[in-house]
Amino acid sequence: MSFQMLNYKASSYVIIEGKRDANTFYIIRQGKLKTQKSTQVVGEEASTVLGPGDFFGVESAMSNHSRIETVVALTDCSLIQVNHDEFGLLIQKNAPVAMKIIRSFSMKLRQFDNTITRLSFKNATEEDPRHLFDLGEYWFNQQRLNHAAYAYQKYLQWCPDGDKVSMAKVRLQTMNSPMKADAVNEATINRTYNVDSMIFCENEPGRELYILQSGKVRITKMVDGQEVLLAVLQTGDIFGEMALLDNKPRSASAIVAESASMLAINKANFAEMVKAQPQLATRLITLLSERLWMAYRQLANLMIPDPIGRMLDTLLTLAEKNHVKFGPKVIYNFEIAGKDLLKMVGFDPVKDERLLIELFKFRWLKQDGGKIICMDLQELEKQVAFIRKKIAMEKKREKAAAN
Repeated sequence: MSFQMLNYKASSYVIIEGKRDANTFYIIRQGKLKTQKSTQVVGEEASTVLGPGDFFGVESAMSNHSRIETVVALTDCSLIQVNHDEFGLLIQKNAPVAMKIIRSFSMKLRQFDNTITRLSFKNATEEDPRHLFDLGEYWFNQQRLNHAAYAYQKYLQWCPDGDKVSMAKVRLQTMNSPMKADAVNEATINRTYNVDSMIFCENEPGRELYILQSGKVRITKMVDGQEVLLAVLQTGDIFGEMALLDNKPRSASAIVAESASMLAINKANFAEMVKAQPQLATRLITLLSERLWMAYRQLANLMIPDPIGRMLDTLLTLAEKNHVKFGPKVIYNFEIAGKDLLKMVGFDPVKDERLLIELFKFRWLKQDGGKIICMDLQELEKQVAFIRKKIAMEKKREKAAAN
């Protein structure tokens, strides 16, 4: 099997934002292209210029979701087109390409998640290994001694000259815990953990991601001195991906809720994994694509100033996430109540209940049996497109006025 080579003239559109049934992505052989999005999210460039060796469209192709960007040729270009079902062959022939994609996704996810955290939790602190001691103190005071010991051990590992080293050692001695955490063989892909074990903790530098094979894992984050539960992960979920390869501090902690087994992917074992089980690498890219697509949509949603607009955009995202077939008069039951939707977009289900009255003024939205039902998905899609276009035009006017 050989990959298709395509040529595009300057000013040609290669992919268009919002287009569905997008099961191909592209690697640039020659020329330059520019990416652009209708919604500019915080921390992201308005457009990016790509050149030989770069790739685009992977998120949508591998997750089977709508395109999240438009890409235009700046010069005459030669591209390699890769179909979704050809990805396994691609990485078998060229494992570094898969690694480059994963690394790029890792960096984007960290950027997006950091921005989402800042917007959602105003007082969240920047990740820093020096905060490991504070994390240990919190768990020590909560009498969660195995978690506290882990945090103190990691503080000693990553901050050997820190001003809390003596106190960390005293704490570990008090708990009869060793000064170092048990070593992990990073060449081993298959890992098992007992209930309540710490897989990694917030602020700890990391370079692995995990695919949960069985059991459950809690993801938590410290906000305003309190531990906030962000998610409970189950079989098939992926986590820790933002730290892969870059050794940056973790943005949250992962604690085993039920005895768990998982695959740990890192630079040391990735190439071997691709050779032995290329389907795992394909699954990994697919999972990361889904995470990145959802993170972008969540962040773009936070950029919508109008509450009703945010609620409509959230409904559209839920339908797209579930791969619903869009079309005129297509009916879809979201299986969530109006109050659930308010919670999802950060509103109070009691104080902000009036927003639901406004929402259901759209004749194609209703509640039946306490669940939200869209009577025409095409109308929902059109309304969200109108909202996004309006926001983009307002931003252009603001930019023009500023200049």
